[in-house]
Amino acid sequence: MVQNYTLFIPALPFLAFAIIVLLTRKSNRLSALVAITGVVAALVLSYGVFVEALSEGAELSLNPFYGAPIVWAPYGGMSFNFGWYVDPIGAAMLFMVPTVCLMIFIYSTAYMRHSHVDEHGHHHNEDDPRYARFFAYISLFTAMMLLLVISSNLLEFFIAWEIMGFCSYALIGFWSFRGRKEHHIDDAQVGRARAASIKAFLTTRVGDVLLMTGIILLLLTVGTLDFTKMYDPQVMNNMLSATTQPLPGVEWPVLIALLIFCGTIGKSAQFPLHIWLPDAMEGPTPVSALIHAATMVSAGIFLVIRTYPLLTFAQETGGAAMQVVAIVGAFTALFAATMGLAQNDIKRVLAYSTISQLGYMLAALGIGAFVAGSFHLITHAFFKALLFLGAGAVIHAVGTNDMFKMGGLWRKMPITFVTFFIGAFALMGFFPLSGFWSKDEILLEALRGGYFPHEGGQDIFLQVIYLMLAVGAFITALYTGRQIFLTFFGKPRDPEAYEQAHEAPAAMWAPLAVLATFTVFLGFWNSPFAPAFFHFVGETGFMGMGPFEHVEFDQIALSNAFLSVGIALSGFIAAWAIYGFRSVKAGQSDPLAHLGIIWKMLSSKYWLDELYGYKINLDGTAKPGLLIRLVGLVMRFLWWFERAIVDGLVNLAGWFTRLLARLWGWVDSHIVDGLVNATGSVTGEIAGWWRTMQTGNVQNYALVAVAGAMALAILFLLRSFT
Repeated sequence: MVQNYTLFIPALPFLAFAIIVLLTRKSNRLSALVAITGVVAALVLSYGVFVEALSEGAELSLNPFYGAPIVWAPYGGMSFNFGWYVDPIGAAMLFMVPTVCLMIFIYSTAYMRHSHVDEHGHHHNEDDPRYARFFAYISLFTAMMLLLVISSNLLEFFIAWEIMGFCSYALIGFWSFRGRKEHHIDDAQVGRARAASIKAFLTTRVGDVLLMTGIILLLLTVGTLDFTKMYDPQVMNNMLSATTQPLPGVEWPVLIALLIFCGTIGKSAQFPLHIWLPDAMEGPTPVSALIHAATMVSAGIFLVIRTYPLLTFAQETGGAAMQVVAIVGAFTALFAATMGLAQNDIKRVLAYSTISQLGYMLAALGIGAFVAGSFHLITHAFFKALLFLGAGAVIHAVGTNDMFKMGGLWRKMPITFVTFFIGAFALMGFFPLSGFWSKDEILLEALRGGYFPHEGGQDIFLQVIYLMLAVGAFITALYTGRQIFLTFFGKPRDPEAYEQAHEAPAAMWAPLAVLATFTVFLGFWNSPFAPAFFHFVGETGFMGMGPFEHVEFDQIALSNAFLSVGIALSGFIAAWAIYGFRSVKAGQSDPLAHLGIIWKMLSSKYWLDELYGYKINLDGTAKPGLLIRLVGLVMRFLWWFERAIVDGLVNLAGWFTRLLARLWGWVDSHIVDGLVNATGSVTGEIAGWWRTMQTGNVQNYALVAVAGAMALAILFLLRSFT
């Protein structure tokens, strides 16, 4: 059985990472070959497990592939074991992750070659000076994502999660230093990359600390982190056995669920920890595709999926955990979409798009649309990887990220244009592309629950969620259409960039074609006419939960389909009216800049970096936000207070103690010792005088005795007379 070799899936790209670091790092081509071989081997094994999982069908939810043969940390009568856990959604992730990663690896072999013109006007193509290191990093990144997907317990999951955090730091800051002979980056980009990597690492650490706290509390209350045991109803009820509440009005399941969800907020860049992801675009474009599609941010959504029974249990025990997930997701979906509308960097538009689409997934999971949210995670990975790699091909061809220096590129890059167009229309939700099927079902679940509930009455909460997601869908189509028209249509706004533009090499456009094919056809895996994904993932439940309800394709579903396509179409038409009907000319400002303060607010990202984030400027300089500076001011005050007041009091106490010690030393040496010495001297004098009376003659002693007796007799007679 292939599933018995599941642990080898992450081990193979990890082995590739080790080989590159230890053996082949001096050979660029060999290192790339080792990396691709590792991910291909992982893909073959993953596909084997996936096919075996499909053969099990929906029963896999009740009897997942499980094994934990490696004892890592025994404690008491228990132990932490390393192993694998593959259920239907895990099997679907094993299909998605290595497929997308392989396309990115192949694409990277060409993307990480840079061209420059020497002082004689000759064009040169050369590998990035850290070419082998890049493939080592992305191999480790892929290995850890695969380990996270198959993890048998939450501790193993967290280890993979944290190593991915290091990989993102290393890859976002990949160009954070520059050699003397490097021509493809400048000092400003070096500064931006360094600041962006630090910003990403520290921002996600906020969520990770809260996640770790939740994991520790979960272990203390239920006694296990193993996925096969943790969600047993009796084990879950242990969280309710505590006699005290952790917070007033909050039960342990709610607190633990929300702490774990904070890890998702950080990793998946949800409000308010979304600020790191747009700046993460300073890394190479294949890194952006990895982070946004197959690994980093997908891991955050997968954490919610893996801990979904905990969220529902918290909800059932009177908490609002699910509502919090839905509100954060829906708000972020709309909030990020508005910021994507005002970005000129082609990759930053996609970055805000990713934040927004992740919000759709969380909103779906929060309202109970588990299958819809999970399916959107799968489809989004393919079309978002396609869009990022397409954007990278454009950047590689024109040498700039600024869409206002592009225009008319469909003539120069027809393959890139067609594939990017497919990905963009999937993002907008046009029928019959994969994004339509997954996003439409999310909107349908919110619409049906809000306006057509099963048991009478309307759910205002779901109505608000639906309206936020619907408005977000319109803005998504608007900024995506804006991106298409600014990049590929109209007249070139930078003749020099247009002249040097060329179609991407085969190593870059072939992965685009593969991803575009998946984007076109993958949605039919969960179409209303043949909902195979639902039957596989949700028909028999999830990790001990009951089966999910299948959304019937009725009049409401049909109306919602037309409505969602209409929303996407209206947004695209608005984009055409603003940017396509009269194309933007060279030097012209954005037509939406006439919105004034609203446009300034959107282009400035609501000034959140200035408020509590870390603002990174185009010149490579960076400035912490108001909250960070305030915290720094408080820390500096506390440092001064500690040095001046606390240390001063301690030093004063020490000085006073030394003064008392010296005073006591004088008293001891002059008074106490003086009295002791005086007593000894008097005693010595008396003893010396008394010694002279000891003659040793008996006659003298008899004389003294007679004299004494006579003195006593006289004293007695005198007293008698008186």
